[in-house]
Amino acid sequence: MAAKSFTVAIVGRPNVGKSTLFNRLVGKRIAIVHDQPGVTRDRRKGDAYLLGLEFTVVDTAGLEEATGDTTDARMRKQTDLAVHEADVALFVVDARAGITPMDRHYADLLRKQKDHVILVVNKCEGKAGEPGFLESYALGLGEPVAISAEHNEGFSDLLDALLPFAPPELEEVEEELPPDLVEVDGELIDPRPPRPLTLAIVGRPNVGKSTLVNRLVGEERLLTGPEAGLTRDAITVEWTYKGREIKLVDTAGLRRKAQISDSLEKLSVGNTLESIRMSEVVMLVMDAAQILDKQDLTIARMVVEEGRGLIIAINKWDIVNDQQTALNRLSDRLETSLPQVRGVPTITISALSGKGLDKLMDAVIQTHKVWNKRMTTSKINRWLEDALEQHPPPALDRGRRIRIRYATQVKARPPTFVLFTSKPDQLPDSYIRYLTNSLREAFDLPGVPIRIHLRAGKNPYAED
Repeated sequence: MAAKSFTVAIVGRPNVGKSTLFNRLVGKRIAIVHDQPGVTRDRRKGDAYLLGLEFTVVDTAGLEEATGDTTDARMRKQTDLAVHEADVALFVVDARAGITPMDRHYADLLRKQKDHVILVVNKCEGKAGEPGFLESYALGLGEPVAISAEHNEGFSDLLDALLPFAPPELEEVEEELPPDLVEVDGELIDPRPPRPLTLAIVGRPNVGKSTLVNRLVGEERLLTGPEAGLTRDAITVEWTYKGREIKLVDTAGLRRKAQISDSLEKLSVGNTLESIRMSEVVMLVMDAAQILDKQDLTIARMVVEEGRGLIIAINKWDIVNDQQTALNRLSDRLETSLPQVRGVPTITISALSGKGLDKLMDAVIQTHKVWNKRMTTSKINRWLEDALEQHPPPALDRGRRIRIRYATQVKARPPTFVLFTSKPDQLPDSYIRYLTNSLREAFDLPGVPIRIHLRAGKNPYAED
């Protein structure tokens, strides 16, 4: 794809989620995110990538009225400069808080200052954001785009809103191909030496996470003991397994939210959640005596929502009496409660004795490989033809079928695909699940989330 040739400024009043949106677009946590308003003070630029579209994005300070030579006034001047220099402004409002008088004031200013403004309603998770989203129409900035920057929702709609501002050559969704990729049997391989793999080890308190890290690295690197909660801060240990550099991140145990009252434990939990977001593969450690209880499922779903590869390690397996019954129970729970990542590797181990650890780490390496997997567009569309033939899309009124014309993989980490279809808003969730499961089976993608985004329009690569 061509160089970043248009610029997007993110503006809005304080604490509506501008920096969270910025971090999501650039793919890393560059901007500090905090509940305290006014954390962002300077303009911050980054290279953004959104489902195949590349551009420059600018994070700005919250819009506030200020004059003179105060800090707030200088911050406001920086924001005004960013809006002036950008090709399009994303005006962000908070769906949970609803439309405030300050939102209305700055919407009026933006209409006068800027020809191209996209209204973005953030924090639209499920039904909770609907009232604020509906209110936003009154701002007079056109059709609003509902997103959740924190939960990575609504970004295909944001892409559709941004495409008209891209130069014509950028309007096509292209594959994100790092340099020097080599095609091998329809798969694109990066021949460069791999970077260190970041592996977060998570779970409930006292399941043996620190003992596991110590056994892997071969020394008493971390404090262990029978008391729950010994680990408070995430600790990174650099290690090499079979020639592969790995960063092991030991984390504080995650208890149910209702059980957390201590402020220090709240900070530890926040640190653990951050470790999950910054990892590539997450190992969920369970106690064999309490396999996949409600809290384990909550953690597993969190890992999937963040798009990380998932491994399940069942510790203290040597003390289980009826091992086959325990495995069957785990398999049933995974099938019914975590169907979105079918085929999650489940390894039984003993951190104390070291049993099963080679098998565990081999599964980590393989899951990381799957998480990075990228297929050629031709291979993906051969799969699509077969999938559509086996199970055609549903028919609409008067017998007309939804048409899916084309598919391409726009990124890996996790594998993410765009499907071009005639009616993206009418394709049922059940059919998307069918396509997801078919993709997983066809390309051997166990244990990792698969993202599918729907786009209206024809095949962008077809010749006129």
